[in-house]
Amino acid sequence: MTRLRSLRALTLAFLIAFLVATLGTGFAIYTATQRTIERLVDRRILVVSDAAAGISGDRSPEELVRRINAATRERDTGDIGFLLLDATGRRLGGNIALPRRLPVGFSTVALKDQIAGLSAGRALVRDVGHGMTLVTIAETEPFDDYNAARVRIYLIGFGSILLVVIGGLLFFVITIGRRIGETRRTVDAIIDGDMSRRVPVDRSGGEFAHQAMAFNRMLDRISELMAGISNVSNDIAHDLRTPLARLRSQLALALRRAQTDSQRDDLETAIAMSDELLEMFAAMLRIAEIEGGDRRAAFATLDLAALAEEIATMMQPVVADGGRTLTLETSPVAEIVGDRQLLGQMLVNLIENALRHTPPGTRIEIGVTTTGKTATLTVTDTGPGIPPDQRKLALRRFGRLDASRHDEGHGLGLPLIQAIVRLHRGTIALEDAAPGLRVVIALPKG
Repeated sequence: MTRLRSLRALTLAFLIAFLVATLGTGFAIYTATQRTIERLVDRRILVVSDAAAGISGDRSPEELVRRINAATRERDTGDIGFLLLDATGRRLGGNIALPRRLPVGFSTVALKDQIAGLSAGRALVRDVGHGMTLVTIAETEPFDDYNAARVRIYLIGFGSILLVVIGGLLFFVITIGRRIGETRRTVDAIIDGDMSRRVPVDRSGGEFAHQAMAFNRMLDRISELMAGISNVSNDIAHDLRTPLARLRSQLALALRRAQTDSQRDDLETAIAMSDELLEMFAAMLRIAEIEGGDRRAAFATLDLAALAEEIATMMQPVVADGGRTLTLETSPVAEIVGDRQLLGQMLVNLIENALRHTPPGTRIEIGVTTTGKTATLTVTDTGPGIPPDQRKLALRRFGRLDASRHDEGHGLGLPLIQAIVRLHRGTIALEDAAPGLRVVIALPKG
């Protein structure tokens, strides 16, 4: 059984259920009413037929015709139809004629039976002896087209109920949908980095307003906590960059004054370590800047395939110098909306990440494809790859894998790439290339 997950599906299911229940109730009422009328009419024509037939010893054709004529003249039975037939089906008396022979017992007659003044009714056919048959008919409709009028009444009555329910349901769906839409737009804005966005609060009050205020208070608290954490990390990065830069300058000055090769080697190692720390702090600030969402203002339409070709051409000499090969396979056009500089940096980081963690002779492949509303960028290498249980760790800040503890790097390469992907409302996945690693980035097309 398919689960009802969306508001539209729930509304449709409720509407169908209500429609089925309403139609079922209307049909049940109509059927019960019709059967009740038929039972009452059957009871009446049985009594009238008994009176016309008389007792078994007094059923000569003449006497039966006399009683039938008398019944047709009486006010109470003047609307009853009688027909007396002999054994051969010849009409002996009565006030109606039938184009067909009715079955013995109770049956239904309709307009097709061509009985003057009758559109629907019930008939009783009984044997009255001497091969004669008495047919007694009474209307089940007090006036012509009563049945059609009753159907119209039901349609109008139940139709008005349906219209009221559907109108109320549409109002409910529109109201709920609007509230959900406001909340979703707020969430999307926060995901894009606008932590100041809040759900609009209806001034009229009510449960929706209370829900919005509670949601906004939660966002305020989350924003405060995130701002505190962000400020601490940013302050540390800013505050340490200046002394580290001074330290590097002092080490560079000391290197120029070094007297021995051993001193020069030690100072060069210290300078390299300072550069790595400065690079790490720069990456932290860069991630914070990207996650802030301000860069979305610079978004423009661009061709991801052309950008990939441009970056691959630029990085080709670097890859070749490292003893690796770089190939490119892209679709003709893959238009997206994004920040060209950030996406170019993302591609460079992906290639550098493959160079850093793969041995010489590795083949690196870049691919760009489009499917539906998505442009997909893949960077695949034939290196050692990343074990499945460590792929989440690789996307965490400072997430250093066991196999790369002694390699260069600060563990912010993939997190920086992930921040750029999130800014563009895309997704990133690390997959097994068998052998090697495949980074799959899906971005919405423009």
